[in-house]
Amino acid sequence: MSAPVKIEIKNKRATFDYEIVDVLVAGIVLKGTEIKSVRNQKVNLADSFCTFVNDELFVLNLHISEYEKGGHWNHVPKAARKLLLQKKEMNKWAAKLREKGFTIVPLKMFVNEKGLAKLQIGLAKGKKHFDKRDSLKEKDARMEMDRARKAYG
Repeated sequence: MSAPVKIEIKNKRATFDYEIVDVLVAGIVLKGTEIKSVRNQKVNLADSFCTFVNDELFVLNLHISEYEKGGHWNHVPKAARKLLLQKKEMNKWAAKLREKGFTIVPLKMFVNEKGLAKLQIGLAKGKKHFDKRDSLKEKDARMEMDRARKAYG
């Protein structure tokens, strides 16, 4: 029997555009064929964000592609999906969200050992243009150091 495939979809754009202040892992409510598409890694987190609707947290613009073999039971790819968090955590983040400049962005989607889909979300503050340039410089410097380490053993 082969080892189970580790399913992990990252939002690389989030760490480039935002400074992540706090991180939580939330359950996500999926319907029917959505979990099958997640297991096939047919998910795009790039333009997604989270918002509160009636004291519940929802993720919007999360694109989960239709399942190939779904037929007429298939799901809507960009539907709003409810996130499952404890009330205390939601209240804390709702208060932070009221402050200027904060938003909640999905960072990573994965399937845990029990087969449940989870979404790692981050409380984020937008970066300015010069902050993004600094991030690129740091990334280039790290890559150069890694290359030098590999070259000289």
